[in-house]
Amino acid sequence: MGDAPKAVLATAPKIGMVSLGCPKALVDSERILTRLKGEGYETSASYEGSDAVIVNTCAFLDSARAESLEAIAEARASGRPVIVTGCMGAERELLEARFPDLAAITPAHAYDQVMDAVHRTTPYDRGLADPFADIAPAASSGGGLKLTPRHYAYLKISEGCDHRCTFCIIPSLRGDHVSRPIGEVLREAEALAEAGVKELLVVAQDTSAYGLDQRYAPGEWRGQSWRGDLEGLARGLGELGIWVRLHYVYPYPHVDAVIPLMAEGKILPYLDIPFQHASPKVLKAMKRPGNQEKTLERIQRWREICPELVIRSTFVVGFPGETEADFEFLLQWLEEAQLDRVGCFAYENVKGAAAQSLPDHVDEAVKQDRRARLMSASARISRAKLSRRVGQTLDVLVDQVRSDATAIARSYADAPEIDGQVQVKGARGLKPGDVVKVRIERADAFDLIARLADAPPGGGRLNQAPITPRRLHRVISRA
Repeated sequence: MGDAPKAVLATAPKIGMVSLGCPKALVDSERILTRLKGEGYETSASYEGSDAVIVNTCAFLDSARAESLEAIAEARASGRPVIVTGCMGAERELLEARFPDLAAITPAHAYDQVMDAVHRTTPYDRGLADPFADIAPAASSGGGLKLTPRHYAYLKISEGCDHRCTFCIIPSLRGDHVSRPIGEVLREAEALAEAGVKELLVVAQDTSAYGLDQRYAPGEWRGQSWRGDLEGLARGLGELGIWVRLHYVYPYPHVDAVIPLMAEGKILPYLDIPFQHASPKVLKAMKRPGNQEKTLERIQRWREICPELVIRSTFVVGFPGETEADFEFLLQWLEEAQLDRVGCFAYENVKGAAAQSLPDHVDEAVKQDRRARLMSASARISRAKLSRRVGQTLDVLVDQVRSDATAIARSYADAPEIDGQVQVKGARGLKPGDVVKVRIERADAFDLIARLADAPPGGGRLNQAPITPRRLHRVISRA
């Protein structure tokens, strides 16, 4: 990586950002952009308009690594200096061998290192910059730049993970679990709500472990002391009067405490729980916590307390040693669990994961067949559950309004980008961020079709909404 001195620019440099991966990485990108704004840098929506490019990478799966390498190569081809950060920053030797002219390589959430690299790569005369540029809202205050629409935001409450799942390399990339102080989190959430955010999506590698590393140390907010655990956090966020959605929750016993808050309407009755599998043998090989029978009992109790509860999950099929009997066990478990939203991955032999060395790897064709069968089963369950929504009135949050006056919206049961949608007919006059009541008229396997609750029934058939990308967030578009 070159260290040759750079010419000092007289005007603020423009920085491009390519942000890949999960919502946690997206928050990292937002914080970097906020730091850049605070120092007077500008952003560019194209390679051509950039003085340097930051690529925030993902390496959770081999397919994600391949996409990250492709994005780095594309950024280099622009001729601009390229700073690589994120999960692939842990693979310095590979990156230096493949891209010897990178301006810098930093690990995940290393904001200071990224800023140092920007300073070296694009120095400029701060004396000629806007003297008020430093008075930019800090990322921790909630006033920072966002890569999501204005009406929702991700709230990252911790970093890293203490689990050692054999298919996962996140701890080696992002370290052990470290919680943010609860007072800091609640102040950021409050600032986001005051800025017009209507929905907070709480994210972490393990949301249910929040506060464990700090022994649930309390924090001050709004003149009160709040216990620094998941329940305390949920209670605090429930005071904001906006939608609060919990992601990446493990089904531990203490999660029981947040279910009554959902029943009371304090937070959304929605849990994203990555079960990953149900077969005891496979779970043991994955080193995943959870007992499938106790989990089913817990889900039943949760639904007794909060009948509106929606549960989404993800599963891995084709894990080394998974037999047809293990997979059939998983299918039967899904029938009993009746999960509302399901995603599924065919196992990838990720470099550096302990599962690489396990025996009895499953043939790729078998993995793909099992994935298709699981998604078919989950679609059937979802269709049946959504059909029971027909005739109901629901509050929905509008994400966009199409030119044909159809609003693409979401109910409490739908997280952005990963779940279904509510398509609202006759929505002229609505705008993104509006919360309106709709009457459900029709359902398919994943989406609902609705009309404004105060509109007369009937009308023409709704055209299916176009499928749009639901995974990547970039300042620079790679479309």
